[in-house]
Amino acid sequence: MKISDALSILGLSSGADQTEIKAAYKLAAKKYHPDLNPAGGEMMKLVNAAFDELRNATSTQTSEEADVNYGEELNAALNAIIDLEGLEIEICGAWLWVGGNTFPHKEVLKAASFKFARKKQKWNFRPAAWKSNSRGGFSMEDIREAHGSARPSRPARRGFALGVAA
Repeated sequence: MKISDALSILGLSSGADQTEIKAAYKLAAKKYHPDLNPAGGEMMKLVNAAFDELRNATSTQTSEEADVNYGEELNAALNAIIDLEGLEIEICGAWLWVGGNTFPHKEVLKAASFKFARKKQKWNFRPAAWKSNSRGGFSMEDIREAHGSARPSRPARRGFALGVAA
């Protein structure tokens, strides 16, 4: 994960010191706790990875402008699709990639600000301020190798029928 991505996830700007990083981590941990948020388990993995990246960084100065609302946008996008059937959700770095049977959910994905990557035949969610420095083609394997990959598990939902736990 790049420092600018980690700053975006925690809602910080370039040049944040360690006390600001710790305070932002505590707020994000409370906000995205799995008990309070359907997509909280995956969001906490991202928050923890961002905190580890920034905690070990010697400097948080970046030439890229961090998107301070990215953590909230990512959480909203993940919550919008986490319960949809037939989707294969994958987190690579700070991006969400969605494959599988996406056609029935096309409008939901568009409404959640996902973009379709024609060459990869997958939908992605990325920081709005992200700018590409190269037009080189990267396969999903290249992306997984460079940024790591995690597949979120769907939260267990309790169904109640006639007052009896299912």
